Amino acid sequence: MKRFLVLALTLFFFNAQAQFSDPQAKIYDPVKWSCSSEKINDKEFNLVITAKIEKGWHLYSQFIEEGGPIPTSFKFKQSADYKLIGKVSESPKAVTAFDKNFDMQIAWHKDQVVFKQGISLKNPLESISGVIEFMVCNDERCLPPTEIEFLIPLATPSASTTITESQTKDSMSSAPVVDSTEAALSPSPNSTSKSSKSDGSLWAIFLAGFIGGLAAFFMPCIYPMIPMTVSFFTKQSGSRAKGIRSAIIYGVSIIIIYVALGLLITLIFGASALNEAASSATFNLLFFVALIIFGISFLGAFEITLPSSLVNKMDEKSNQSGFMGLFFMAFTLALVSFSCTGPIIGTLLVDAVSKGSYLGPAIGMLGFSSALAIPFTLFAIFPSWLKEMPKSGGWLNTVKVSLGFLEIALAFKFLSNVDLAYHWGIFNRDIFLIIWIVVFGMWALYLLGKLRLSHDAEINFLSLPRLFFAMFILGFTIYMIPGLWGAPLKGISAWLPPQTTQDFDLYSNATSPAIKTETQGKKYAGLFHAPHGLDAFYDYEEGLAYAKTVNKPVLIDFTGWSCTNCRKMEASVWPDKEVLRRLQEDYVLISLYVDDKTELSENEKYQSAFSGKKVNSIGQKWSDFQASKFGTNSQPYYVIADHEGNTLIAPQAFNLDINNYRKFLESGKIAFDKKK
Repeated sequence: MKRFLVLALTLFFFNAQAQFSDPQAKIYDPVKWSCSSEKINDKEFNLVITAKIEKGWHLYSQFIEEGGPIPTSFKFKQSADYKLIGKVSESPKAVTAFDKNFDMQIAWHKDQVVFKQGISLKNPLESISGVIEFMVCNDERCLPPTEIEFLIPLATPSASTTITESQTKDSMSSAPVVDSTEAALSPSPNSTSKSSKSDGSLWAIFLAGFIGGLAAFFMPCIYPMIPMTVSFFTKQSGSRAKGIRSAIIYGVSIIIIYVALGLLITLIFGASALNEAASSATFNLLFFVALIIFGISFLGAFEITLPSSLVNKMDEKSNQSGFMGLFFMAFTLALVSFSCTGPIIGTLLVDAVSKGSYLGPAIGMLGFSSALAIPFTLFAIFPSWLKEMPKSGGWLNTVKVSLGFLEIALAFKFLSNVDLAYHWGIFNRDIFLIIWIVVFGMWALYLLGKLRLSHDAEINFLSLPRLFFAMFILGFTIYMIPGLWGAPLKGISAWLPPQTTQDFDLYSNATSPAIKTETQGKKYAGLFHAPHGLDAFYDYEEGLAYAKTVNKPVLIDFTGWSCTNCRKMEASVWPDKEVLRRLQEDYVLISLYVDDKTELSENEKYQSAFSGKKVNSIGQKWSDFQASKFGTNSQPYYVIADHEGNTLIAPQAFNLDINNYRKFLESGKIAFDKKK
């Protein structure tokens, strides 16, 4: 087998690493405020407050009935030196529509809105101050209502200043007012770059797509077509320059076709569905079934093909001259090769959708199509390279079958997500590991020639690349075996069910110190279990009450069953002796699962004042709590608070730096002790 087979395993481990590398939780700041004054005469001014709104977000109008989202409102500091003339106007006119989330007619602004308030001076003044309260949403989330202070100078005919951010309604405090000609909001101390998380995720999706495209290039349906396609460009075009131009158009057409497919997926699912996919039982079950079908197809049970009439029709159109002919030639390649590329495309789209990124499917297809188009274009420009290409043979089928084993293994991750969220108790850590050990073990035997499928050619000897790749897969299989007895397997812990689901765990019993369980009978204790024998609470109010009795700060752990980064933190950071000691001795741990599907009792169900949505499950309750109180919906998210729930230091998110987590816990304890 040729050296390019390594791309298959690279795709797997890159995909795993991409899941591990999410930056810290994101604090959204989609509205930039600025203010100025317009002098009408010596006594009268217009106070002008402008909101610039990021694309995709909307700011609610002042004119919304009670029971809906928080309307934008202005409170001007009372003074005997001036009086208001009329009410605050807003321009342009707000967009109005019926919102099913709030079940009412609402009005909002997008892009930019200008608010104006007329005033009449009784005595000379240099400035007017006040407070704005507002709320913003997009298709995926709403942010908590926010109050910010403003100071508008009146000294010049057209003066401007900065509006600085105050605290949200949950913990209002006075904020300093700073004069400036630039308008900006000051983010909270624990915020990170607004675009870092989305940018990192999209780059990961692009690179995963690119690797998938390279793997697809070495499939039996595509690789043998290279010489024929290159021959067309070099011989039929008439000149080298025209052949190069045609090859570039052909490559660009491939990219356009696949990116259009990604955009179509986005339009079909919608932004909200993409955002909720990671914890949706329906999505995860569909992903599991799709990947199993793709994997079985690659193993040779059947081929996923498109109707021949469609392929023939595109082939006929490819005979046209000019750009359209080349475009339909690329379209024909996409259709003819679908039996090989379809499962890879499906896997990439499943991964992109499960990450909840709105642009994920399109970005994934951009990476995939770029990797597919670049080799065709380069070989057409440099046809002499064809002599260096490995000849087609049985190794192409080996690549295809290897991807089949890989997709079957990945499928069970999605099934495990559903099993955990609904507490089926079927795919615990032991069962999951057994399935992976069998799948990867069979893959190793296949590469060693000990297992043959019906469509495989006979192997007379093992090439060195095939041998080394088989050794690598076999080594990975052996690495997983100790996990059946509870070994943490830190390298793949993010992909596995939590250690607490392990039926037979010699490792934890032998290494975790005994912990005094003073809190038996805790709420939800039958549903959740903390790792490393930690004695955690799973209800926020109950945890705060207990912390007060023992006079300890609380560590609020926002986590989830399908949160791979949560498992990685629990397996890589929490076992550290110093970290574990502090978790045991210095804190009351409150773990809140934001994706658990257990239904709340009827008297606990409510309609969220934050999002307007009905809260029916444990996961919805804690997700709503996290978003409304802390302004983020990413996990893991760690908050150190006092007995009243007040944040003591800046919260933290995913970070595998053990020293950083030690300092985080130490700083939280110091802040709590100082507050006593």
